[in-house]
Order: sequence, then C-alpha cells, then structure tokens
Amino acid sequence: MVWTTLVGCAERKEELIPVRGSGFMSEPGPLSELDHSVVECQLGRPARGAVSVAHRCPCGLPDVVRTMPRLADGTPFPTTFYLTCPKVSAALSRLESAGLMAEMTQRLGDDSELAQRYAAAHVDYLTQRNQLGEVAEIDQVSAGGMPTRVKCLHALVAHALARGPGVNPLGDEALGCLPTWWAAGPCVTTRPCVATTETEAEAHSEEESTHAADSRN
Repeated sequence: MVWTTLVGCAERKEELIPVRGSGFMSEPGPLSELDHSVVECQLGRPARGAVSVAHRCPCGLPDVVRTMPRLADGTPFPTTFYLTCPKVSAALSRLESAGLMAEMTQRLGDDSELAQRYAAAHVDYLTQRNQLGEVAEIDQVSAGGMPTRVKCLHALVAHALARGPGVNPLGDEALGCLPTWWAAGPCVTTRPCVATTETEAEAHSEEESTHAADSRN
C-alpha cells in the first residue's frame, strides 16, 4: 500500500515546513505589484481573482493566494486558497499519481475521528470563503473533495498552509510528505519569467482541471 510507505513522513511535518510565526517565513498579506508578477510567472498566466497572499514560501515568494469566490467574468470559483508554487504542485501531482488520494478517501470511511476533523476543515473553508462574499452556485462546495472525499491534494495543502497546522488534517499529512522544496532556491525568476521545469508547469494545468470539476460538483 502506498500509504504504508508514506505515512511516516507526516510525522516529520514540523521539521520540514516552517509555520507562520516561526520567524523563518514572511507573513502573508496584500498582493504587491511584485507578488502579482511572481504569481503570473508561477502560473504562466495572470492570477484570476487573487486578493492577497495567504502563505509565503520560506524563500519569500507567495505559494498560496486567496481568491474571490466569483471571478471578474462572473464565473463562480470555489478554490479560495490557490496553490501557486510549481515545485509544490509537481510534488503533489506525484503523490496523487502514487494513489495517496484514494487511500486517504478510504481512511475517511474507516476512521470516524479523522472524518469529523476533515468535515470541520470543510466548514472552516466555507467560513473563510464567505468572508469574501457568498456565491449561491457554490454554496456548501468547498475544495479538494471535502467533506467526504479527497480529489485534489493541491487544494488541501493550500488550505493547510494558509490556515496553519491542525485545521485540515489531510492537508497537514500531505504537507508532511513533501521535500524541502525551497532548499534549492525560488521556483521562478521574474526577469525573464522562467519556471523551473516543464513538469511543474504541467502540474498547474492538471490542477486547473480539478478546480473546474470542483465548481461543478
């Protein structure tokens, strides 16, 4: 089982992921002009509906942005916390391909305590989004498959990074499985705008498809 191989990494999360207030990571806040440029480089397109930085990588760049629940063109957008770092996206895509989402979903059916904590994460997500505005089309739709399934690790990890440890249990677990992605330096340079690898750019393309599916479910 893949999870048997990966579960130990979740126990090392505090060693791997500097959390808010640690003194090692810049605090989140409004999107500056530079932040907008960085996010555009990370995504390969302008950020849609982004209103603030929800989390910064230890390298100092944004890695999660907070987005409006309705885009400028009127499209409902359920993904309030949007992961932008291509290194993290690529690493999470590999975990998804390894079968981690299916195993997490199975555990939700077997572990009532975990299911309750995951349901609470769903409520937290909706609460955070409703602070930006309520959109009837996505009422009670959060992200990543919450509250009963795991459909996108990118969404769960973005939530965990933005809100801190203990809010999204499966987002925390997935974070614990990631390498120190910032150790080799920033994921992009802005002049000229260059992503690290083609694979990382493709990871964002796959994530876009999942966000579109979330808005329909």
